[in-house]
Amino acid sequence: MLNIIYEDDDMIACCKPAGIAVQSASFGKKDLESMVRTYIAEKSGKPNPYLGVVHRLDQPVQGIVVMAKTKKAAASLSAQVQDGGMEKEYLAVICGKAGKKEGELVDFLLKDGKSNSSKKVAEGTREAKKAVLSYRVVAEKEAYSLMRIKLQTGRHHQIRVQMASAGLPLYGDTKYNPGAQKGQGLALCADHLTFVHPGSGEKTELSCRPVGNGFEIFT
Repeated sequence: MLNIIYEDDDMIACCKPAGIAVQSASFGKKDLESMVRTYIAEKSGKPNPYLGVVHRLDQPVQGIVVMAKTKKAAASLSAQVQDGGMEKEYLAVICGKAGKKEGELVDFLLKDGKSNSSKKVAEGTREAKKAVLSYRVVAEKEAYSLMRIKLQTGRHHQIRVQMASAGLPLYGDTKYNPGAQKGQGLALCADHLTFVHPGSGEKTELSCRPVGNGFEIFT
């Protein structure tokens, strides 16, 4: 079932559950794009409505995804994604406690398409890209920390790789956290999105609340 948190004539925003792909899911499995397209078609009576996907979240990540309902809105939102005008904030449950309660991580990451993974490498490594994020500890409980993370760059698996490389892997991250248990679910949520509305030109802020996957530790 779709969790629509905002909709108007220009755009629609949903809180994507963890485990659902934004686009091109495996055969027989629903993806968010097809679900939203079906919803709009049924609501409008148009069999093939326009829908522009302007940004994505990895399949294991939950959180806000905005889609455009017109080509003009898609152009505006896509431009903001490209120039950094669309600001994403994340909540993550971290295994361990940070020495500093807030800080910035600057690394160079290299993507391996064959294994669909990335790793931290030395500056100057061929095809490596600079990755920058800032973090702040929101709460601590037992052996876990709840962190608010802001991305300054948008690299492949950036939060997961940078935090794991700093000795602070994400709860449930079976790809980058050796201690994660299968079936836990990745505790990462894009819970806050700020951008300029493609129609009105006004600053728009959207938020959602993460569920499950370790976040219940802090509820």
